[in-house]
Parts: sequence; C-alpha cells; structure tokens
Amino acid sequence: MNKKSVLFCIKKLNRHVFTTREISSMSEKSPSVTVQALNYLQKQGVIFKIYRGIWAEVTDKPLSPYSVIPFLPVQSRGYVSFISALHLYGIIEQIPQVITLGSTEHTRKISTKAGTFAFYKIHPSLFMGFNWYKKSGNFLIAQQEKALIDCLYISAYKKKQFRYFPELHFPKSFSSKKAKEWIKRIPSPKVRSYVEKRYIKLFSKNYI
Repeated sequence: MNKKSVLFCIKKLNRHVFTTREISSMSEKSPSVTVQALNYLQKQGVIFKIYRGIWAEVTDKPLSPYSVIPFLPVQSRGYVSFISALHLYGIIEQIPQVITLGSTEHTRKISTKAGTFAFYKIHPSLFMGFNWYKKSGNFLIAQQEKALIDCLYISAYKKKQFRYFPELHFPKSFSSKKAKEWIKRIPSPKVRSYVEKRYIKLFSKNYI
C-alpha cells in the first residue's frame, strides 16, 4: 500500500486516535497490508502504536489518555468514574496514575502507551448516572455523586480498593441527596449498609 493513501485515510478521520480496522476499511486493503503500512509510518515518526490495533498521530501536544477510551478493546461501554472522575470534577486534586472506569464486565486492567485503564465491575442496576464529558466529549463520565458512591461500592467488595482517599473538596454543586439516592439503588442490603456508613463518615468529615 502506498503510504500516502494510508496517511490520507488517517487525515480524513480528523482525529488523532484511530484503529487498524478503520484504516483498513477506508483504504479497502487487508488488515495485514494495512498494518505493514502503519508500521512504516511509525518508523517514519508520523504515528505511534498505543495498543493492539490502536494508533495515534505524533503531534507537538501530549496525547490525553482519555481520548483513547472509546477505542479500548472492551465488549461493553465503560464510563469514567471513581478517583478519575472525582479528579476531573476537582473534588480530588491529586492526579490519579490509573484511569478508573465502571463497566458490567469483569474487573480488568489495560496498560497502553497512553496510560493504564482499570475497569471495575458494577452491578447492571447501577450502570447509569453518567453523561458525555462536558456534554460534548468523546467519553462518558459519572455524575460527581455517582463517582463517589461507585468508590464506596467497590470498596465493599475489595477492601483494599478505595479504602483511603486523599483530601476531598466537595463543591456546592455536590448533592448529598443525590448521593443517598444512589446508595438506595444498591441491591445488596449488606453492601448498601456498608456504603451508607462510609458515606456519612466521609461526607461529614470532608464537606465544607
């Protein structure tokens, strides 16, 4: 395949992150031939491989790991939640080293050149309470109240996970009423009781 035709397809997408499958389909070439062309462009310093089947253009700006989320190899759509969402809302200042997402799949971690992504299994009845980031982004994010309750929910099953939090700064927009409504949706009475006790202690300690 002529490398210019590959580059044309990449530019036509009008975004920095793309997949082998997309370029193969656009160029009407086989996946193997497409990979050869993409590897050539990588050697030329035009693009780089993020993960299996996922690539990105080389630019003068660092690639946001959040832009990779829609292309990760997961069967069900995940949404940014837990510590990562709390950081994006400004509730936690510390930048998390791993981007955390809620999903209905089994808990798993994916390490890429753009960052590490950890998916935590959420009960199907709790797989809600999220929107597109800033209403126009390319990834879904939990509401701030839901993100906190997601943390406490997972900690009920994985005692070492989200057991401790850095200093929290709840904004005036944070609704304790909404958080308590999410707690009520937790199916297991035992887990629901655990989350409620942790939430009351955590919120009363950190709310200003």
